[in-house]
Amino acid sequence: MQSILIVDDDADFRQGLRILLENRKHRVIEAPDGKAAMDFLRQSTVSLIVTDLVMPEQEGIETIQAIRQAHPELKIVAISGAEPHFLRVAKALGAHGTVQKSMRLDEIAQIIENFL
Repeated sequence: MQSILIVDDDADFRQGLRILLENRKHRVIEAPDGKAAMDFLRQSTVSLIVTDLVMPEQEGIETIQAIRQAHPELKIVAISGAEPHFLRVAKALGAHGTVQKSMRLDEIAQIIENFL
């Protein structure tokens, strides 16, 4: 069973994606922002992180940079409903893949599974 950490300030989005991924037999952990995600990663490991880019407390670009320093091997998928420029920056900083939030949740879940 693969474990996935979803980092997003939108609780409804996190929950919907979590349910889809759990139905596909993955263990899913949720975090409302990058700070909470980094706190979790200090104590546990996951197979992949899905992180939003625009969040309060600690945004996604900063989170990707922190993950790259602490866990260089960890797979990261950046997701955003903001300008596509943010996704290009995320990719340049080490995200393995990027996804627009405008996609359907089942399509997003399939893309995430492809990175596992």
